Amino acid sequence: MTDHVDEMAVVVDWLDCCRSRDLEGLLELYADDARLDCACEGAGISGRSALADYWGPKLAALSPEAFGLEEITPRQDGVVLDYLSFEGRAVRIAFAFDVEGRISHMRCAPSSR
Repeated sequence: MTDHVDEMAVVVDWLDCCRSRDLEGLLELYADDARLDCACEGAGISGRSALADYWGPKLAALSPEAFGLEEITPRQDGVVLDYLSFEGRAVRIAFAFDVEGRISHMRCAPSSR
């Protein structure tokens, strides 16, 4: 965990960028070599360009309940977020951060919440 960055605040910023469809702001939260392992779609994505390709269409097609916050939990190795996906489905995502406080790795899967 980084000493100078509020990881919970970064995750809230991530949600805010998603809700407001701010793809550029969203990408700024990621490390250059960030990875997303998505069990929801069986996808493995690496790097900001691939993340832009992944998130762009999703942010363009938000459901009314998209990116609703269910629960956010700090962990020793990052933050776990339960939220509603761009389609309004329950998802659990685990965020890990680099030393600069940027998102370095995410793992998501459908949630039963």
